[in-house]
Amino acid sequence: MLAVHNVAIDVGARRLMSEVNFRVAAGDKIGLVGRNGAGKTTLTKHLAGDLEPSEGKIERSGELGYLPQDPRSGNPEELARTRILDARGLGQLVLGMSESSLLMGDPHPAVAEAAMKKYARLTDRFTALGGYAAEAEAASIASNLNLPDRVLGQPLSTLSGGQRRRIELARILFSDAETLILDEPTNHLDADSVVWLREFLKNYRGGFIVITHDIELVGETVNRVFYLDANRQAIDIYNMNWKNYQKQRAADEERRRKERTNVEKKATALQLQAAKFGAKASKAAAAHQMVARAEKMLSSLDDVRAADRVAKLRFPDPAPCGKTPIMASNLSKSYGSLEIFAGVDLAIDRGSKVVILGLNGAGKTTLLRILAGVDEPDTGQIEPGHGLRVGYYAQEHETLDVKASVLQNMMSASATLTETEARKVLGSFLFTGDDGHKLAGVLSGGEKTRLALAMLVVSAANVLLLDEPTNNLDPASRAEILDALAHYSGSVVLVSHDEGAVQALNPERVLIMPDGVEDHWNKDYLELIELA
Repeated sequence: MLAVHNVAIDVGARRLMSEVNFRVAAGDKIGLVGRNGAGKTTLTKHLAGDLEPSEGKIERSGELGYLPQDPRSGNPEELARTRILDARGLGQLVLGMSESSLLMGDPHPAVAEAAMKKYARLTDRFTALGGYAAEAEAASIASNLNLPDRVLGQPLSTLSGGQRRRIELARILFSDAETLILDEPTNHLDADSVVWLREFLKNYRGGFIVITHDIELVGETVNRVFYLDANRQAIDIYNMNWKNYQKQRAADEERRRKERTNVEKKATALQLQAAKFGAKASKAAAAHQMVARAEKMLSSLDDVRAADRVAKLRFPDPAPCGKTPIMASNLSKSYGSLEIFAGVDLAIDRGSKVVILGLNGAGKTTLLRILAGVDEPDTGQIEPGHGLRVGYYAQEHETLDVKASVLQNMMSASATLTETEARKVLGSFLFTGDDGHKLAGVLSGGEKTRLALAMLVVSAANVLLLDEPTNNLDPASRAEILDALAHYSGSVVLVSHDEGAVQALNPERVLIMPDGVEDHWNKDYLELIELA
């Protein structure tokens, strides 16, 4: 299904990984793990055929379903239902049948007759493909991913980022592909949908590779673990479940440490002896051999995994502002005939902390985009207060210019920022050396998250609008975000499915969408975060 032969992958002048060899067959359920920036997303892009390796080859057989972190494919005017059904070639058939059915009532006999013949042909084809049972299966998958029928009837262009991603996940799960490659599939899923996805993957008969920070998902579903070690440019393959992998990896690291300690002692002894021999001309040849032997011993060692670096994050000291830096009144937004929300009022005072809650599709992201000035409301208005500076973190990283470099994106975040200052901040977010010249479009989801957060740090914003800021982050990086939230003195409006992020924010108020009802925060709302 997937066979990787001696693959090497370069990113710019840097070799990301080399001598990669593995196979994925039916029943192989693989968790691809490693720290943010280790190359997990880059590897999956190569496996899916989006990129070509620098060396070696990747063989693919059978259908492959690939869910990238940032899916952008599909005709924006296409209906969501059509997008899902087309995974088995059924979407266009259903559209054709619907159009032919309407034309069958045309007053012109020739048009009506042609429509009837076309309808019969399409129906035969639809039936041969098992269309009616497949439609029911697709509807069931969509429902379990919290995609109701009203959403399936909308064009893709009208959907939120979270809905759009769930449509792509539904499409891939419906496709019957022999191999799945899933990059953070639980992003934008509510608790019930995550539980359903775990069961789906448990029972999946094909092979899959999954990147996720959902420990329960890898713990319950995978039977092989591939650890991508960026320090060693290698993939360690563990043919075992997650629990045993953790034990084995710890044992491997301990073994490497002991081996290095023992070999370093022996190499040091040889070097000391060589230094003594080197003082005498009669023993120079022996000294040279000892030095060479010591160097060979050291070079043959497996590297001990270097301590993982973590981006050090502190949100900016907020610029001075008035008592109420931003107000919104009577906001409404609809897409076509579908009303997302109406009559929403909100006042954000200096230093206040507000969390926006609601089920998927309730308009949380849409409201943040309006507050950030990215989208216009259908009714109502935004009233900026004295000294307002908005810092907006978009869950789909729309604030990044994907055609600009990392450094150029940073420089755009502040008119007074020098290149030296920008590089210093980027360094604290683990972008070093040539990383500044990378295009933002080639970054992984975790790297895009770090870049977007770095841009917030230099923005001097006094109102942060944060839409799922902990998505795509490993546990250590997530902990940095939570600590930064807890210590930020400016105003924050937060949308998050992460209970820990909300607790770190310690909000005073909650805005419940789509009704726009405001309430004082209490711990009972934590249950709604988990369900949402």
